[in-house]
Amino acid sequence: MPRTERDKMVAGELYDARDAELVAARERARDLCGRIASTTADLPRRELVRQLLGAGGDTSFITPPFFCDYGTQIELGEGVYFNFNCVLLDVCRIRIGARTLVGPAVQIYTPLHPMDAELRRAQEYGRPVEIGADVWIGGGAIVLPGVNIGDRAVTGAGSVVTRDVPADVFAAGNPCRVMRPIRGVHHSNG
Repeated sequence: MPRTERDKMVAGELYDARDAELVAARERARDLCGRIASTTADLPRRELVRQLLGAGGDTSFITPPFFCDYGTQIELGEGVYFNFNCVLLDVCRIRIGARTLVGPAVQIYTPLHPMDAELRRAQEYGRPVEIGADVWIGGGAIVLPGVNIGDRAVTGAGSVVTRDVPADVFAAGNPCRVMRPIRGVHHSNG
């Protein structure tokens, strides 16, 4: 049985994004994102998010507007929170662990384009992104294809994350780099 363009896309291989099945899937995701943005009640919005995402839509909190390519390659752990204006380009899997906080205008990318211009005209490919549990990604950060961010890491606002970030560190900058370890300091309001 021949492999579809979607099969190639999800596997991170070169594929044709103009394939009719993929175009229809992107249109479905844009429609659902638009409906999520125009729905004010929590329960209908939660149902739309469940329809959009591959996993985790029933316990995550998304503040619209929210944008994605397909939605079906996005897997969220329990209690993940997205602030306003997040963009997730999910040609490959984006997996985000439980209780992770994603600041406003964060962008998470999985697509890549060939360096060869002729090949780039017709095909693209991608690399998955993995973000651990209890991570905080500061507003305006950009996470590039193939990056892994470890559990409990904090990524500073405006960072461009070009390579893996280990667990339990504060990382920031362009390009993002580890600034210091986080040593279990806990603050409480009481």
